Amino acid sequence: MGNYYNNSKGIGNVGSYQSSGIPYATSSIAVAALGDTPTVVEFPYVTKFVTISNTNTGANVPLRFGFSRLGITGSASGEGGAEDYYFVLDNGDSYTGEFRVTDLHLLTDTIGVSGSAAIIAGVTTIARTQLGHNWSGSVGVG
Repeated sequence: MGNYYNNSKGIGNVGSYQSSGIPYATSSIAVAALGDTPTVVEFPYVTKFVTISNTNTGANVPLRFGFSRLGITGSASGEGGAEDYYFVLDNGDSYTGEFRVTDLHLLTDTIGVSGSAAIIAGVTTIARTQLGHNWSGSVGVG
């Protein structure tokens, strides 16, 4: 039968995603202001799911998050020119998605105003290198 069945962990192995995620949590992430270099959160392994929260208090500081530097800065070039490939969260908002990523890119949606965020994720045992490019040079919609 040769190599027909491959039960080892990896990107294409369903069992790697069916098992519970290894907990990953970080709070009080300093998020760069719009116009600065985006803040990048690097996960130790490929994720199973990610929850991102905008932890700013006081005046609303919207938070952008996305999957590539080009996508989050709004400089990604689509068919119609520069486009945005990110989500925006207001103070106190959070979003959970079943994303298979190794990095998240964060930026506030306000020029000159930095912010803060928290992330909870479930990571697999799949090595970061198995995902390959993680859309870092793309618009982030891999």
